[in-house]
Amino acid sequence: MKIQSLRNKSVLFLAGYTLLVFSLSCKKVKDLFSFTITNECNITINSASPVNIPFVVSTPDVTTNSNQQFQNNNTSANLVKDIRLQNLKLTITNPSSQTFAFLKTIHIYISTNASNEIELASMDNITASTTTLELNATQAKLDEYIKASSYNLRTEVVTKQILTQQVDIKVESRFKVTANL
Repeated sequence: MKIQSLRNKSVLFLAGYTLLVFSLSCKKVKDLFSFTITNECNITINSASPVNIPFVVSTPDVTTNSNQQFQNNNTSANLVKDIRLQNLKLTITNPSSQTFAFLKTIHIYISTNASNEIELASMDNITASTTTLELNATQAKLDEYIKASSYNLRTEVVTKQILTQQVDIKVESRFKVTANL
């Protein structure tokens, strides 16, 4: 009777241990099929920009090179099941003494020739007096935008101060990609 009870406990322990190892392994396998893609572009806010009125800042098209990045991560566009923005960071590159104290709000939208425009990231009521900002990313699914050969960013800002010189900003986007097996 005692031996049977020990066997049952051993079997339960072994089953629990196997289940634990299997669930941890699945997470590891899932992580193997997740990777990041980074893109960057530059925008310029002109010194003659209006104050307290929303205006659009010209942004060039961003070439994704996503197919090459998918290949580099041993997958292809047809196996990608989910792409989401992890973070979007803005860094002032010129003038070096400028901070984001002049900025009240910023909203960045993404679109392609074949896809509607959606909001990508934003920040309102900006109080930072630093040279970098990390915007609040939306949870939008971005597969069709990042799989395209290029996409467009439209940047809408509201300033709270008059700028005496143009401000150059680097926009760095980091996307998390999850692919099927």
